[in-house]
Amino acid sequence: MTQPLIDPFARAISYLRVSVTDRCDFRCVYCMSENMTFLPKKELLSLEELDRLCSSFIGLGVKKLRITGGEPLVRRDIMTFFQSMTRHLDSGALEELTVTTNGSQLEKYAAQLAAAGVKRINVSLDTLDEQKFADITRWGRLPQVIRGIDAAQKAGMRVKINTVALAGFNEDELFTLTDWCASRDMDITFIEVMPMGDIGNEDRITQYWSLENLRARLAERTTLTDLPESTGGPARYVRLDDTQQKIGFITPLSHNFCESCNRVRVTCTGEIYTCLGQEGHSDLRGPLRSSESDAHLEDAIRAAIALKPKGHDFDYSRQKADGKVSRHMSHTGG
Repeated sequence: MTQPLIDPFARAISYLRVSVTDRCDFRCVYCMSENMTFLPKKELLSLEELDRLCSSFIGLGVKKLRITGGEPLVRRDIMTFFQSMTRHLDSGALEELTVTTNGSQLEKYAAQLAAAGVKRINVSLDTLDEQKFADITRWGRLPQVIRGIDAAQKAGMRVKINTVALAGFNEDELFTLTDWCASRDMDITFIEVMPMGDIGNEDRITQYWSLENLRARLAERTTLTDLPESTGGPARYVRLDDTQQKIGFITPLSHNFCESCNRVRVTCTGEIYTCLGQEGHSDLRGPLRSSESDAHLEDAIRAAIALKPKGHDFDYSRQKADGKVSRHMSHTGG
């Protein structure tokens, strides 16, 4: 029997996040600079290589696969990849296939994603104000995303909203966002802004809104009940007594979440990052392309997992973005 992937801190790696493109049709101010230089297409893993890579991880015990970007749904012919991954769901080797998206292409692809076995989807949405949405995404249009969410729910997928908490931007929409999600039977997770990549004129420190403060504001209106559930990932959950909806908090700055980390990320060029908040990575594209046998690739995966660090070093406490990493979130995968 193939030995499972265990990191140096005895954490079993069962969750893979794969970026299928660094490109995006938005330019969110906390994620990208407005004038991005994207990777040459020849550097990207082909859809066939992505299939082989993901299949190798699944063979080594990965049970949950999340497809990310950039914006994953702008990758040409990406639906053929999702349709191919369905075989692992059908066999039971893969328990869940999910997507993180900005929602711009969901109106077009929701039904196809659902048919491929995607039952849950995360949509990144930071404001319900149309002008503010256009400002923060630079290129995005809110009605297009709302139609995408409508299409996803119509297709039977469970939608969760991911909202980056941004000081001075969406603080006044805390209850607007949570109430809107409750009205549509959607959970919501708030995320602290992370110090990743050069984003031009934007200042990470002035963007930072601690989720401890956000949670305290929620508690002023209703009782929050802590939930014991854990996915092995960064989110901690509460249930709001008034709406019964589940609220997640991802707090890389105010509360380090690394002790139970069960995931790794692979970029669209085949680099494996075993920690989102560290620069260290290993190459999987070389082993993938050097042999038709998967043995070299599996050896490279195991070698990378053996280097997985205990945690990240994000820290804003000294009023500078300590622990900052140079790559943009879109490169690693959101």
